[in-house]
Amino acid sequence: ALAARVDVAQEQSAKDMAKLALDKFSRIDVLVNNAAIFATIPMNRGGIETIDPAEWDRMMAVNLKGLFFCSRAVLPTMRQQKSGKIINISSGTALNGSAGRIHYVTSKAGVIGFTRCLAREVGDDNINVNAIAPGSTLSEENPSEEILKMRGARLADRALKRVQLPKDLVGTMLFLASPLSDFMTGQTVCVDGGVAFL
Repeated sequence: ALAARVDVAQEQSAKDMAKLALDKFSRIDVLVNNAAIFATIPMNRGGIETIDPAEWDRMMAVNLKGLFFCSRAVLPTMRQQKSGKIINISSGTALNGSAGRIHYVTSKAGVIGFTRCLAREVGDDNINVNAIAPGSTLSEENPSEEILKMRGARLADRALKRVQLPKDLVGTMLFLASPLSDFMTGQTVCVDGGVAFL
């Protein structure tokens, strides 16, 4: 195992991460672009008129520029290997919209577009690029009452009436990282307990 502190919004930091992994393991088979600003970081949940342009820019820097930099950092190695899996984490809000978080939802819709375009660009090198669109997931270790209330409010919209946990994403993640998904690329897999039906 290997851990590294990375600021995905900084290109050099992403390059350093890729080099560290390559130096340790001699290859890079899977990249999961999961870094994002959302519930654990204070965020304006007001309407479009209330969002500060600096907050909009920070959201795009982490949620979109981060996957741009990290993907670019690993692609030379994956192209040389003629194989690799890039898994981008989007959000179910990109499929349904969500009032009061236009900057977050816009960034996560961008993840889907990025996934489709990159899949077209790197397919000749046998690199798969897919996305996962999770539903509202209780990922905080010690959630506040506000977070618990927000996650619980989503149950009425779900076909499967329970709170979504990080472990609910593991099977899809493993599938997309494995040879079982070798002929699948440019796709967004919705894992939300039955909120969005595609």
